[in-house]
Amino acid sequence: MHFTESEQSRIIEMAWEDRTPFEAIEEQFGLDEKHVIKFMRAQLKPGSFRLWRERVTGRNTKHKKLRPEGVSRGYCPTQYKQR
Repeated sequence: MHFTESEQSRIIEMAWEDRTPFEAIEEQFGLDEKHVIKFMRAQLKPGSFRLWRERVTGRNTKHKKLRPEGVSRGYCPTQYKQR
């Protein structure tokens, strides 16, 4: 798949966000977890990719099925501040 720079930036942002599950990325951009990993490997520097993998590996909020019951949204309410 080919993504615009803006879409690439958003995918990377969503992948780094703790509360954004891989399923949300798949719904919006058509990339399942396996393809997000490949995408991130291609887009990030090796050290940044390793840090990202360490961060998301085993993180239950990155998978809808593993989320605690109280977590229903993909971002913190104050993340996108209104002016």
